[in-house]
Amino acid sequence: MDWQELGLTAARGLLVYVVMLVVIRVLGKRTIGNFSAFDLLVALMLGEVVDEIIYGDVSIAQGLVAIFVVAGAKYATAWITCVSPAASRVLEGKPRELVRHGELLPKALRAELMNELEVMASLRLQGISDVREVKSACMEVDGVVSVIREEWAEPLQKRDLGKSD
Repeated sequence: MDWQELGLTAARGLLVYVVMLVVIRVLGKRTIGNFSAFDLLVALMLGEVVDEIIYGDVSIAQGLVAIFVVAGAKYATAWITCVSPAASRVLEGKPRELVRHGELLPKALRAELMNELEVMASLRLQGISDVREVKSACMEVDGVVSVIREEWAEPLQKRDLGKSD
């Protein structure tokens, strides 16, 4: 194993990282569930590298180089998104409002490749049965739909009754 071959392995690891990141971003937020795109990508790539090392398809040195390159790329992208809001928007995306004041936003649903039934299922998981209760519902960057209820739809609290504890 020479340095040129290790360099080629590092370059292949970095190339696969970039390609997979683009693919995951294009597929959309719901593809990755509660993982960030970077978390999913690293888990997939490291799993494959470990598989290749275990089955002897690559040398341990090549596998370790690939692991360190993927880990370094993950660290670098995390650092870049931390210090640059513009890079964060490009690499991680940004939340998209799906419902505003009880109205579904058709353009946003299309952009997230969702239909009304899927939005309603997400709302029901949060205890909302009527879209009119929703002040704002957003598809977050991790693929989770977050909801803010209209004030009149908030659950009743003791303080609302004028009683103290």
